[in-house]
Amino acid sequence: MDITADYDAISQCNRCGFCQVACPVFRSTGQESGVARGRLALLRGIIEERVPWGRELEDPLFTCLGCGACTANCFGAVPLVDLIITARGQYLEQVGRKSIHKLLFDHLLPYPDRLHLAARAVAMGKKTGLSKLAGALGLLRVLGRDLARADRIIDRLPATAFRQKIVPGIYAGSGRKLSVGYFVGCGIDIIQQRTGHATLGLLRNIARQVIVLDNGCCGLPAWTYGDMPAARRLMRKNLEMFTRLSVDLIVTDCSSCAGFLKKYDTIAARTCAADSVDDSKKMPAVPEIRDMVEFLCQHRENVSRDDALPDLNPSRQGCTPIVVTYHDPCHAVRGQGLGRESRELLDGLPDMVFREMPESDWCCGGAGAYALSHYDLSMTVLDRKMDNVAATGADLLVTSCPACMIQLSHGVRRKQLDTRVCHISEIYRYRHGRISGG
Repeated sequence: MDITADYDAISQCNRCGFCQVACPVFRSTGQESGVARGRLALLRGIIEERVPWGRELEDPLFTCLGCGACTANCFGAVPLVDLIITARGQYLEQVGRKSIHKLLFDHLLPYPDRLHLAARAVAMGKKTGLSKLAGALGLLRVLGRDLARADRIIDRLPATAFRQKIVPGIYAGSGRKLSVGYFVGCGIDIIQQRTGHATLGLLRNIARQVIVLDNGCCGLPAWTYGDMPAARRLMRKNLEMFTRLSVDLIVTDCSSCAGFLKKYDTIAARTCAADSVDDSKKMPAVPEIRDMVEFLCQHRENVSRDDALPDLNPSRQGCTPIVVTYHDPCHAVRGQGLGRESRELLDGLPDMVFREMPESDWCCGGAGAYALSHYDLSMTVLDRKMDNVAATGADLLVTSCPACMIQLSHGVRRKQLDTRVCHISEIYRYRHGRISGG
């Protein structure tokens, strides 16, 4: 891919500075190189051959969170995220990929069984303390300059993957009509398994049958990093699996996966054309995709209701109403235009009161593997988010993205808040039973 082809789009920036107001990175650093206007000026300099390719471009190209807030606040709607990702792809062609991304994109994410094995090894390392020892000895730096510190973001990891417990296949539901494919994202499969069980229970409650898919990574991490060949390989593998399905639609409880799956057609057309991929190797058609938030909003009348309350932290046991607030994942609110739906789901739940969070649609600083290379900046962005969470006095912090859940849970521990982080599926599935603390 060549950023030169996007010169006209880059030139649409009139340097007004409205992106400064919305950019979490700029608000954290105050540096012009960290805001859309500065990054676009850099891209223009590259195209005009005033700025040469080199490793010194890594930070200005890769510190962008990709949250899309700048474009949403831009009168010209300059698509910075797409432009930055194109530039990242060209940077990788010029400078090369890092070891950790070769490991992830070439050897782990395309193969769920390998990913499960690697996750089990990490879980064992956390349980035995070996990961802390490796970090103290600096053994993890080969995989990322901040990996040793980023390791603490996940406090514990299940030893068994979700799809090792729930085998991919057909599960009967109590609904009358729909046949639904459940796309299990990497975060659900490896870490947020309670959410996976909740989602599967809801889908079986609503649909006639649910097929737990044997999918791989959606490809978003590779695409975000700029590794287009790796992203296309992951996309193609999933699409070929989709063509063998007979379902009405595919649902996922990861808003990041949902947002990316919905863009398969657009992304495939853009990257294949830019890289001169011939027609015979282009992608199959994309089936209908639904984020769990919008699917649940459409079918919530089919979910049974109960007045029992979920488990909370000890200091809030027996207290009502429960205060609930919501964090909008970037790939939901800007990536898919989902915001109203989550409020409709949460508003009016028995013994719960919804309290809107200031800057609810601001990025939490997770952005996939962002902390592996930019831990300090990620934590600065997170601290602002957690201050807003604390201002609500919420007992439950709800969201719809596993990556956000991981980051927000780390923020709760950092700030020592008396708040539980959970997925919106858990609220709807377990509010008539119990949400365990594990």
